Amino acid sequence: MKFATYSAEGTTYYGAVTDAGMIALNSAAPQWPTLFDAVCAGGLQTLADIARDLPVTHRDVQYEMVLPEARRILCVGVNFPDRNAEYKDGSEQPKYMSLFPRFASGFTGHDQPLIRPPESHQLDYEGEVAIVIGKGGRRIAQADAYDHIAALTICNEGTIRDWVRHAKFNVTQGKNWDRSAAMGPWLVPFTDARQLDDARIITRVNGDVRQDDVLARMMHPIRREIEYISTFMALQPGDIIVTGTPTGSGARLDPPQFLAPGDMVEVEVNGIGILRNTIQDEIE
Repeated sequence: MKFATYSAEGTTYYGAVTDAGMIALNSAAPQWPTLFDAVCAGGLQTLADIARDLPVTHRDVQYEMVLPEARRILCVGVNFPDRNAEYKDGSEQPKYMSLFPRFASGFTGHDQPLIRPPESHQLDYEGEVAIVIGKGGRRIAQADAYDHIAALTICNEGTIRDWVRHAKFNVTQGKNWDRSAAMGPWLVPFTDARQLDDARIITRVNGDVRQDDVLARMMHPIRREIEYISTFMALQPGDIIVTGTPTGSGARLDPPQFLAPGDMVEVEVNGIGILRNTIQDEIE
């Protein structure tokens, strides 16, 4: 079963996703006011059990960022071999992974536009798998890492390219423009290692395949990401790790091809679904 945060008739809900529409779960599980609360409480299986006995409540909905209350979103950069080779010093695999924070305000939902700001037209796409932590921990061993994952979702980690070069050592300002990225459409509970081990990311722009790679080729696998991150900070339920994007971003094409109004980006991951967004200029 899949779970989403969505709006209908001016009210925000969370619920179970079905082919016929959404089954709102807010009132059915009042102990968890948001989907984030349910994740933190380990309640996804309980929500699935509740939803089986309930009718569809909404058919005309707007998807929201899947966990808008997320407090900590950590992204892994340059995590595929071909992506690493794009850098001048990328001939060898780095010993340690690159990390940077993103904030929930930078994300929108499925089928909503990514916003291109007037300060820069270098809006780029990055298709990725995101994992949601369900069980916290510190210094988590790789062998135990998957036990700490509650759910999976998809991220288009939209980036304002020239703003990631404003400073010598950080990319934070280019990674956190309001509604420049998307996460969703929904959460898929993580129940089987093959959901990650066999996952493939395909990113399309206007139907043209730009990124296509498998998570098995990551330089720093997700088990290692959890181990490494939990070494310096205790992971908490509800934390999100955006695990890395393959080569093929618009900035690396010749000539570069950045996103513009009218474009459509689709990020597809087998077993999760398709995250789709158009592009829109910010209305000043």
